[in-house]
Amino acid sequence: MKRLASLTLVMTFMGTAHAGEVQVAVAANFAGPMEKLAAGFERDTGHKAIVASGATGKFYAQIRNGAPFEVMLSADDDTPARLEKEGHVVAGSRFTYATGRLVLWSARDGVVDAGGNVLRTGSYRHLSIANPKTAPYGAAAVATLQKLGLYQTVQPRIVQGENIAQAWQFASTGNAELGFVAQAQVWRDGKFTSGSGWIVPATMHDPIRQDAALLSKGAKNPAAQALLQYLRTDKAKALIRSFGYEV
Repeated sequence: MKRLASLTLVMTFMGTAHAGEVQVAVAANFAGPMEKLAAGFERDTGHKAIVASGATGKFYAQIRNGAPFEVMLSADDDTPARLEKEGHVVAGSRFTYATGRLVLWSARDGVVDAGGNVLRTGSYRHLSIANPKTAPYGAAAVATLQKLGLYQTVQPRIVQGENIAQAWQFASTGNAELGFVAQAQVWRDGKFTSGSGWIVPATMHDPIRQDAALLSKGAKNPAAQALLQYLRTDKAKALIRSFGYEV
């Protein structure tokens, strides 16, 4: 019995001896999917992803200033490219892990119509968006309003969140009747999880290609490399799609 217990202990140790941790900077729009991906990643590999979510623009500044992140899941493809040029990303490690979609959303049923025409009615006091200077979804929201010829009209009604998570919070609590949010925040398995929304046509703004990258601080961390490989698996892609992203 003692020999069996010892053998079991050795096998358990062998299975976890090479497990590690990886520090991950994740765009706010991807926080929900990443929570589930991190759990699956730990189950399947033994490695643990330590996740911080926030605005891509702020992560850019933090990484340049020496933040200990080892992997970045950006809300765009431009930021990782700039970081690579500046020597903060391992050359050739970047790839698009998801393409996001912008949604005009209300926490209440029947408020947002299929064409987003509610924006023209004026029957709302506040419209939340993410900071367009630091959050790609915020920039996409401004581009959409400009494309519709409504930006100047609705600008006095805009309430700006620091990132897309805060823009969603304003809308979800009713502090803003409408909000431009990430589809992933309000969508699961082919339908809105609550409220009403309009999926903004991709032609209204530049594509929201979201790139992953191995940061220089993670170059020698097997857990960091494993996470990027995990994101390319069919299992991970299926989960990402379930949140409304294109893969």
